[in-house]
Order: sequence, then C-alpha cells, then structure tokens
Amino acid sequence: MTDSASAPTPASAVPSSRPPLWTRNFTLYFTARIASLLGDAMLPVALSVAMLTFGYGVSAVGYALGAWMGAFALFVVFGGVLADQVHPRPLMIAADAVRCALIGATAFAFAIGRPELWFIICVTALGGLATAMFQPGVNGLVPKVAADPQSANGVLRVAQGISTMAGPALAGLLVAAASPALAFAVTAGTFAASGLSLLALRLGAYEIDRSASTLENLKTGWYEFRSRSWLWAVVLIWWVLGVFVWGPIVPLGAASVTGAHGVAAFGYAEGAFGAGCVLGGLAAIRIRPARPLFGGAVAMFLFPMMPLSAGLAPDLGLPVLLLGYAVSGSGWAFWGVQWATTVQTQIPEDRLNRVSAYEIAGSILAVPLGQVIAGPASSLVGIHELLLLAALISTGCAAALIATAPIRRLRRAKPVADGSPSPRLWPPTTEGEGTCPSRTA
Repeated sequence: MTDSASAPTPASAVPSSRPPLWTRNFTLYFTARIASLLGDAMLPVALSVAMLTFGYGVSAVGYALGAWMGAFALFVVFGGVLADQVHPRPLMIAADAVRCALIGATAFAFAIGRPELWFIICVTALGGLATAMFQPGVNGLVPKVAADPQSANGVLRVAQGISTMAGPALAGLLVAAASPALAFAVTAGTFAASGLSLLALRLGAYEIDRSASTLENLKTGWYEFRSRSWLWAVVLIWWVLGVFVWGPIVPLGAASVTGAHGVAAFGYAEGAFGAGCVLGGLAAIRIRPARPLFGGAVAMFLFPMMPLSAGLAPDLGLPVLLLGYAVSGSGWAFWGVQWATTVQTQIPEDRLNRVSAYEIAGSILAVPLGQVIAGPASSLVGIHELLLLAALISTGCAAALIATAPIRRLRRAKPVADGSPSPRLWPPTTEGEGTCPSRTA
C-alpha cells in the first residue's frame, strides 16, 4: 500500500468560520470527561503510593496495575462491538457505575486495614473490564456532541491535562496527609459525576445495524483497522512504547521520585505533566498541520523528558524535575489531539467504535507486560537505569513515527460545506487506504 501526496485542498474550500463548540451537549460531555479523566488520573497514583506506603513493594504495584491494563486490553475490542450494536452512552454510564462501586469498595478495604493483594488485583482487573466497556465510546461520541472535532479534541485534551495536573497531586496529598481510603473515596465520586453528566446528554437517533453477529462485527472492525497502514503502523510503534515506557513509568517513576523527593512529590510530578498537557492542548486548538500525524510526531520528541527526569530524579532539584514532566506533557498532548482527530475524521461513523477499540487494544496491549516486568527488571538492572533506557526508546519511537511514510504523508480530512470533516483522505489515497464511503455530518 502506498499513500499519494497530491496538492492540498485550496484555501477557498475551507470554511471561513467554525461552528459553535460550547453547546449544551458538549458542555455536559466535557464535564463527564473531565470528571472521568480526574478519576483515571487519581487512581494509579493513589494505588501506587498507597501500596508502597503499606509495604507491598514495586512488583506488587506492577501486578495490580498490570491486572487493570490486562483486563482492559483483552476486552476493549468487545466493548467497541457493543458500543456499535447498542449505543456508546448507556454502555459508558454502566461502566461508570461499576467503577464507582469498585473504587468505593477499595476505599472501604483500606479504611478497615491492609487489604490482601489478591483483593486489590481482583478489583483492578474488574475495573479494567469496566473501562474496556467505557473507552471505545469516547471517540464515538465526540462527532455527536461537537461539529468541529479538532477544536473539541483540543479542549478535551486541555481537560485531560487539567485532570492529569490536579488528579495525581490531589491523590498524593490525600494519601500522604489524610488516608488512602479518602483518596479512593474521592476517586469513586469522580466516576459518579461522569455517569450523571452522560445521563443528561440529549442525543439524536443512532442508526444501529444488529443483523450481523459479534464475530462478523469483529471482522468488519478488523478489516477497517488493517486496511489503513497509517493506523496499524502507529499501533506497532506504540507496542514498543508500551513495553519499555508506559508500562514501567508509573511503578518505577513512583519509586524513583518518592525516594528522592518524598511521598507527595510523585503526585506533583504527574500534576506538572498535566500542566504541560494543558499547554499542548491549547496549542493544538490553534495549530492545525496539513499533515496532522507528522506534526504530532515532531511534538513527540518532547515526550522523553518525563522518563529522563524520573531517571535523574536523585540528581535533579524538584523544580527541574517538574519542568521536565511539564515539557513532556505538552508534546504528548499535541500528538494526542492530532491522533484523536485523525481517527475520528478518517473512519466511517458506524464503524468508529469498533476501529477505536482495535486501535486502543493494540496501542496498550503491551503495557501490562511492561508493568509486570518492571519490578523484576529493576531488581536486575536498576530503577534509574530502566527509566533512562525508557527515555532513549521513546526518542526512537518519535523518530519511527516520522520515518514511516504512511504516517508522515497522511493529510487532514477534507472539510465539507458545513465545517464538519469528511472521513475521506484529502488528497485521495490509493487502493486500500481510506476507501470507505463518506458519512453524513
């Protein structure tokens, strides 16, 4: 498969004004996302710091986080099929209810004593399963609540940055100054707020084809996924990033940063990463590269600053450490907006949830492996050495994104008259790339 590189869309074809963003539905969706993202950001930090405080060790933290991510990776594809067959919103509301109950049970367990490791692993595995039902609908709902996906994704990335900034710091402070039980109770409340906001959405009719079996739907999603070389090429690169960077970064980063600067410092560092995400998201609202994945890949060269700063934590002052995390977050957020918008505008609406599920599963399937091996590997090699290796590998992944032609050459979806994007590539690609029929706005 090859990707052509014809002339870009004439400026006259691009609408001069953009549709309004802050409608009632988008405001509710934004509230749901910022609440859910806050919980997502609080949970791994609260769990990691609480388990280290209670003496479980780095390996146990890796097992707990790996159980969550493993269950998520195994079932997210089925979540995508269900989202297309049922509707993403009720599935997301149910998932929020389950996560609220599970984290509430964890809060109670830590309130009455030191819970057994098997209990923590079971709760995190069930939480990962619930999140697998929730996550595919995140992409699918964006085109339904916003007419301008680029602006919507930029604002949502800012929300993620704010949540990533506030969530870890809040979790670290609650664990250090109050108790793990309170940190988990607040986390449970964020999922309740997310579910209630989603429940208040007013969405139009959703065309659902239930004639196909689950297996046929899985095959359709797989065809849509594999027929786009830019899509599966990014996922392959993310496999490497998952094993060597995203898998080890939380347990190893928590051990390195807290060991050098105290229990609350890891929350501050993750908060600084969130602050960088805010800046990156704001930049992505304004900067719209003609080749979005290439622009995002350039920004990804900033991401290695997080594992580098964590690896050098004993030699860095806390302000320099936080600056490194912030710079990393800005690059990560800019890439994330370009990636989310590309997926949402290049995939037909009736298959978006399934394709998103394959993309999510493929992107994070290697993360549990990295989380599980982080503890044993750190015993053999060393925590700081592994983090420095992660910085080097993440730099190589950014270079691989730019070096891969389908990723580098992919152009923004052609705008249509009302300002919403068409799912076709522009200029048109060759056979096998983006050949699905356009969806209506």
